[in-house]
Amino acid sequence: MEEADKMTNRQLAAMETKEKLLRAGKQLIGQKGLCNTAIEEITEEAGVSKGTFYTYFKRKEDIIFELSKSMFGEILDQAKAFEGNFIGKLTFYMVHFSRYIEQGSVRLSQEWVRNAVNPDLVDSQYDKGKLRQDLASVHELILFGAEKGLLKEDVPAKELSEILVDMLYGQMLCWSMSGGSYSLKERTQEFCSRYLNELLKEYIKESRRT
Repeated sequence: MEEADKMTNRQLAAMETKEKLLRAGKQLIGQKGLCNTAIEEITEEAGVSKGTFYTYFKRKEDIIFELSKSMFGEILDQAKAFEGNFIGKLTFYMVHFSRYIEQGSVRLSQEWVRNAVNPDLVDSQYDKGKLRQDLASVHELILFGAEKGLLKEDVPAKELSEILVDMLYGQMLCWSMSGGSYSLKERTQEFCSRYLNELLKEYIKESRRT
């Protein structure tokens, strides 16, 4: 029992250390950008040694991937629980997706876009994994809508998820190129208000339109 307790304490300490690194990385990368943030700065801010960083992450980008998995997973869960029809749930997801990107800073978004299209980084876990994660999340939300009777059972979930993620990424790219000169969240809200009903009207069950 004592050995088990010690193991539990070690695991809790490891979780706490990882959380410190994540918080420090989020703060510094948001302020300075990914390229201008050194691993030494992250570990200093977290109050741990540089070697400790590599116990949990291979590179700086892994911190962003870890943070996004948690945050965007929460947004998906909240969208499913959102009261209302499917358009409301999807709008919630897309607007809060953009809100999180905007809060993370335009500099971070610009660096992600640059890294995502850099052929030297094609093996990046984050750059490849982020797109897969977002496609899977929107696909899951659409299937959830069909399961709950908000959408027709034959809704083309895969094709629609690709269209919607294309839109989100296109918005993010344009916002990054503008230097954050407008609100990404508000632009996404405007898109949802204008076009989601038209895009999904043939897949929404008649009794669920209002």
